Amino acid sequence: MVALAKTNAAAAGSAVSLRGISHRFELEGRPLPVLDGIDLDVAPGEFVALLGPSGCGKSTLLRLLAGLDAPSEGEALTDGEPVPGPDPSRVLVFQDPTLYPWRTVRANVSLGLEARGLIRTQRHRVDEAIRLVGLEGFDSAYPHQLSGGMAQRVALARALVNDPRLLLLDEPLGKLDSLTRLSMQGELVRLWQRSGLTALLVTHDVEEALIMAQRVIVFSPRPARITAELVVDRPYPRHRDDPHLVELRREALGLLGLND
Repeated sequence: MVALAKTNAAAAGSAVSLRGISHRFELEGRPLPVLDGIDLDVAPGEFVALLGPSGCGKSTLLRLLAGLDAPSEGEALTDGEPVPGPDPSRVLVFQDPTLYPWRTVRANVSLGLEARGLIRTQRHRVDEAIRLVGLEGFDSAYPHQLSGGMAQRVALARALVNDPRLLLLDEPLGKLDSLTRLSMQGELVRLWQRSGLTALLVTHDVEEALIMAQRVIVFSPRPARITAELVVDRPYPRHRDDPHLVELRREALGLLGLND
């Protein structure tokens, strides 16, 4: 585990640049705009949260960075190069772990290496990824034997085994119970700190964004525009009753039109 963390930290995460990103879908023959002129820079190794109303286009932005879709207008860049399509250096983790029920934890985590023909030479990375997410001893377990939090850890290990430089998190804790969610927030932050990769988190939870991220980007309703940027200048681990975080929470809720 230590060797993996040092290796990743030495190779910093990707730099991300979004330039004039607009995107639309076709709905019943008519365009449905979801993103409108997004400009954003994320430094290598930074943790940024994307916060905004449901359906405003945050998840679409992650899909563009993952290379699953191409923007209607503008350009998505990682390390100064356009995103041409999916790549193991950019991984997207969804709200649903989407594990194969007939495969063990080890077999699920191994999927990326198997698909790339690397499992024989890099099998050790499976052990390292499982240890990194705290699932030692569960290698032989099947998804139905895992709690929701453990299943999400498997999904994270499956992403990390590919040694990504950019981790895209699309509401990864959204379906967990409140206590597991609080625990996983801390675990995700520690994982990010150890790995040195760049992380972008989509969330609807203001407090989650402030507890986890260094910056919070606030979006308008669809079509999404960036309306504000909140810098969370507090050390980790953070405490929810920190007066600065309480004030930032009030500001974020106001920006979202949800004043107390």
